[in-house]
Amino acid sequence: MSPPRSFEILGSPVEGLDDILTEEAIAFVIDLHRRFDDTRLERLQSRDDRQERISAGALPDFLPETADIRSAEWRVAPVPDELFDRRVEITGPTDRKTVINALNSGARVYMADFEDATTPTWSNLISGQRNLIEAIEGSIEFTSAEGRRYRLGDHLAVLFVRPRGWHLAERHMLVDGRPVSGSLFDIGLFLFHCAQRLIDRGSGPYLYLPKLESHLEARLWNDVFCYAQDALAIPRGTIKATVLVETILAAFEMDEILYELRDHSAGLNAGRWDYLFSIIKKFRERPDFVLPDRVQVTMDVPFMRAYARLLVATCHRRGAHAMGGMAAFIPNRRDPQVNALALDKVREDKTRESRDGFDGTWVAHPDLVPVAMEPFDGVLAGKSNQLNNRPEINVAAGDLLDIRVPDGSISEEGLRNDVGVGVRYIASWLRGSGAAAINDLMEDAATAEIARSQVWQWVHHGATLSNGQKVTPVLVRETLVHELELIRNTVDSDTYADGMFDEAAETFEEVALTEPFIEFLTGPAAQRID
Repeated sequence: MSPPRSFEILGSPVEGLDDILTEEAIAFVIDLHRRFDDTRLERLQSRDDRQERISAGALPDFLPETADIRSAEWRVAPVPDELFDRRVEITGPTDRKTVINALNSGARVYMADFEDATTPTWSNLISGQRNLIEAIEGSIEFTSAEGRRYRLGDHLAVLFVRPRGWHLAERHMLVDGRPVSGSLFDIGLFLFHCAQRLIDRGSGPYLYLPKLESHLEARLWNDVFCYAQDALAIPRGTIKATVLVETILAAFEMDEILYELRDHSAGLNAGRWDYLFSIIKKFRERPDFVLPDRVQVTMDVPFMRAYARLLVATCHRRGAHAMGGMAAFIPNRRDPQVNALALDKVREDKTRESRDGFDGTWVAHPDLVPVAMEPFDGVLAGKSNQLNNRPEINVAAGDLLDIRVPDGSISEEGLRNDVGVGVRYIASWLRGSGAAAINDLMEDAATAEIARSQVWQWVHHGATLSNGQKVTPVLVRETLVHELELIRNTVDSDTYADGMFDEAAETFEEVALTEPFIEFLTGPAAQRID
């Protein structure tokens, strides 16, 4: 099959490009684009329309037109045996070292992330696809600068892949003069190269779907799956996808999302950090939705508890896995006391999730796999999951929107933390690494989005810090200068210059202070990368 006319590859030559962008693979991506991109753009327009209604004062609610789906008794299709037990999953970008370490980690699942943990440089996207092929074939290896060699072991995690969300475009590939959807680019190349390879090895193409805001967006994914499976001559239902419920609007449509994907569903995941970002973003115009410091908004506050409980109950009623949120802590080998306290917090968080009925959870570092595994091993007691744990709950719309945070406050420390984390993360992203170790946490785009959106919210509504200072653009810029000075004091001048910290500060200022609100920080940031 030769590629159709009117397409252009704008990315520069990188290693392995010809193996990934074969004529047949390009033709498949182009076919997906031409069949589904108009619908994708319609769905994005629907997002804008809903946002206008919310900004005008309307609050989301469960959809009356889909009440029959929520009340009916139905279940998603069974998952393959290897997906029965997902008690601990590890996530990370698709570089060679991470892929090998994650697959060897002892976790049940490794989610290879083309989204929040990957800067979408052309090199990252192409090498990531190549690394997955080699991982599936068992040939992937890596040798560090220090000479340490990394290879796959005998017991590997099951591979899942997270493509970019519907809102992101792949600017390195144009079809008919328009950028291809990042989602369709990622999924098209993965399915074309890896679906049959996985099937031949007794597995299958498993996915995580990010940033959905409605069941109609899930329907679009399902349509893509059906068409792709037919085009690649693999049975329908072979693809299995877990949806990240990481927007407040998706929380009102969990049943409907599962229903749309019922032949391809592998459950739902509580994407807690993006969910918090979504709360801030969607209700940004409302003073009654101003949130306190990020560290105070835990999973124990009312609206986060309602979200978690509803997700478990919805999934288990439909025979689908309910996956818990991320433990982002990175073990600190320099300070045993700090390490012990942090591990206790991780253990406490995973104990809560396991007792709430979740079937598994996420970690960001291999050392956390046994820490997270312990409470789930205890609750499961020899079982593979908690699908038979079906709590009777009654979560109303008001519960999901009850953003009270007992004793919550906005502090100078909270502002500095948001600015400091935001700048350091964006700098890492601009350097090509979308997963950044900051203050013993593995940060990705989701936490940076919380940081900058909180600052925007506080400035927009003239919030007052606990010390009496009003949060103004001037104060934010002063805080930026302070945080940049702290960075300068910890690195030499060459490292600072190469670190893109000034560019990161400019980007943070843009996405934190610009009116109207910029939907995703990755938009302006992408203009600064290759």
